[in-house]
Amino acid sequence: MLENLRRFLHDLAGVPEADSFAVDDYRVAAAALLINLSGVDGVVTDAERSALHQSLKSHFGLDEAETAELIAAARSREAEAVDLYAFTSVLRRSLDAAGRAQIVEMMWEIVFADGAVHEIEDNIVWRAADLLGVSSRERIELKRRIAAGARPLKAEHG
Repeated sequence: MLENLRRFLHDLAGVPEADSFAVDDYRVAAAALLINLSGVDGVVTDAERSALHQSLKSHFGLDEAETAELIAAARSREAEAVDLYAFTSVLRRSLDAAGRAQIVEMMWEIVFADGAVHEIEDNIVWRAADLLGVSSRERIELKRRIAAGARPLKAEHG
């Protein structure tokens, strides 16, 4: 809500916002996908917010301010999107197979953050993984690894 007020005041003043993340930045698409996932069950818990922040910060090597900027850019992008394809198409073009698997892994980190896997969350990860070209076998293996508390994958964008 404060973000919307800030943008409104910027718009009224005619001051362009300095946006360090381009609209087609794969990190914005990834963060928007994770934001979408975190709210799909109707409740965004503090644990999910924290997991989102930590996942983006660690996977993309960002500092606190950059992570906050990324989340703000992603919230705007997520609010404009009508489906998962808006995010997955950018990710599919920007990342190699390992990078796309890393996105699915990040999704599982968000799903498991509140200690419960809701059916709709599982379905969103399945659909996104399919759109990203991550196999069912790999999606399930990533789910098992995150559920067991294993260390996340590291991958580069390509």
